[in-house]
Amino acid sequence: MGWRVYFRKKVEKNVLKMPVKEQKIFVNLVEDLAHKGPLRHEWPNFSKLGNNHYHCHLSYSWVACWRVEDQYLEIEVYYAGSREKAPY
Repeated sequence: MGWRVYFRKKVEKNVLKMPVKEQKIFVNLVEDLAHKGPLRHEWPNFSKLGNNHYHCHLSYSWVACWRVEDQYLEIEVYYAGSREKAPY
């Protein structure tokens, strides 16, 4: 049984503004989250941001942040975009 991964329109718009290379990496991250769960230690600069909140780097300048609802096996990617504007 896998995890349900979802994100809002704002995240989708931000991803479309990324370079194609980072867009592909983002897709790989979402697939990893869906199949392997929220703890992705193999991703660059993966860290816990707080209670059930995590982040990792897609590249030097681009990051993704997500939160987990363990009880429902859901992961919401609430930010994907430039490192400078990241909400942490």
